[in-house]
Amino acid sequence: MSDLASNGVEISPGTREGHGISFGEAVRVWVRIAALSFGGPAGQIAVMHRILVDEKRWIGERRFLHALNYCMLLPGPEAQQLAIYIGWLLHRTKGGLVAGTLFVLPGFLSILVLSTIYVLYGSVGLVQGLFFGLKAAVLAIVLQAVLRIGKRALKNSTMVLIAVAAFLAIFAFHMPFPFIILTAAVIGYIGGRAGSPLFQMGGGHGSAGPGLLDGDSALGEATPDHARPNLAWSLKISAILLLLWLVPVAAIIVWMGQESVFSQIGIFFSKMAMVTFGGAYAVLSYVAQQAVQQYGWLRPGEMLDGLGMAETTPGPLIMVVQFVGFLGAYRAPGSLSPLTAAVFASILTTWVTFVPCFLWIFLGAPYIERLRNNRALTGMMTAITAAVVGVIANLAAWFALHVMFGEVVRWQAPGVTLDLPVLSSINLPSVLLTLGAVAAIFWLKAGMLQTLLAASLAGMLWYLAHGLS
Repeated sequence: MSDLASNGVEISPGTREGHGISFGEAVRVWVRIAALSFGGPAGQIAVMHRILVDEKRWIGERRFLHALNYCMLLPGPEAQQLAIYIGWLLHRTKGGLVAGTLFVLPGFLSILVLSTIYVLYGSVGLVQGLFFGLKAAVLAIVLQAVLRIGKRALKNSTMVLIAVAAFLAIFAFHMPFPFIILTAAVIGYIGGRAGSPLFQMGGGHGSAGPGLLDGDSALGEATPDHARPNLAWSLKISAILLLLWLVPVAAIIVWMGQESVFSQIGIFFSKMAMVTFGGAYAVLSYVAQQAVQQYGWLRPGEMLDGLGMAETTPGPLIMVVQFVGFLGAYRAPGSLSPLTAAVFASILTTWVTFVPCFLWIFLGAPYIERLRNNRALTGMMTAITAAVVGVIANLAAWFALHVMFGEVVRWQAPGVTLDLPVLSSINLPSVLLTLGAVAAIFWLKAGMLQTLLAASLAGMLWYLAHGLS
């Protein structure tokens, strides 16, 4: 144990869990990780890896990547689920609850403040300029995500075909996102089970070489007693989390009626929590399609404003759904004041989005060893990742239409519906800002936050100059 102490692992005999890491120290580390969790899942996972594996040496490289691969199989934000998993592995249920909650909390508070500013002062020129610039930068960042994930996932013609089919299915045929993901999962499962090498490329956000051996970490190689399969515990925790997730939604439906905006938000985002494979960029296409076109909670350009908020604040990118719920209730508050309704909807949206993440981890993590080297599940994840590339490409196309053009028309033919730009409505300042953001990311290799800041400043300057002219 002295070797661990010399490597920065805190030894606290009064709070030992078999590995010598105190719960208090773990809480401080999770607060630090939460405060640094910018840049989407890849950046968040890199921060966790640097602190937990390289710096603290609490968990080994193989165990970290194995946990990540499991989280990649689940619906929901894999970075937050990885935090829940490692927190649970270190300090049982309380460890998972604290790690997962702290990971979300800073982003929730930040977006709540920004959303309030947005609805109260969004018509002020400088605020409009800020979000005008953010939209252009976010479009460039989404394009970067398409290329980054595509480079990793589309390693053969079969994966390319799945990605193209997914793009056409959602862009031209408007098929539901869950159906596309389910179809890809079935294809991948069949291909993986058959042993086809086309479906055995793996997933995740890359590996970092051999790294810290599990046996040299504080947690060690052995599975902690509390992390072994326990059917009674699994059923108990699952029942509690299901009640915490669904009872508030059912109570709102009974109290306010199914047509209430709060009931719609609770039902819609509960369904979304079960199909958010592939991360925020993938599911945003589904959210935008439903929130804008079906429910009318917000306008197309406002989705980009929300994503800009999520990109510039700590926490999972899927926190953008909080902004969607906030705006939806603000515009249909019922008997409440608009701001009270918006805050309530913001809390509700966040609750039904993230409570299921704890359920998936606590229910499945004790059985994770059974997933190791499972070819069928690897094939399923490989196909889902390829389909996600097509879905994110659709998101980029959807954003580009509504950022660069003031008017979009719908063209229909039997079985096909296409959104096409009205060329005369092109927004030249937006096009120039977008091209500048693309050049900054792909040519100058600027970071995400640098690009967002520069684009926001450019947008404010343009609005300031436009207002003075």
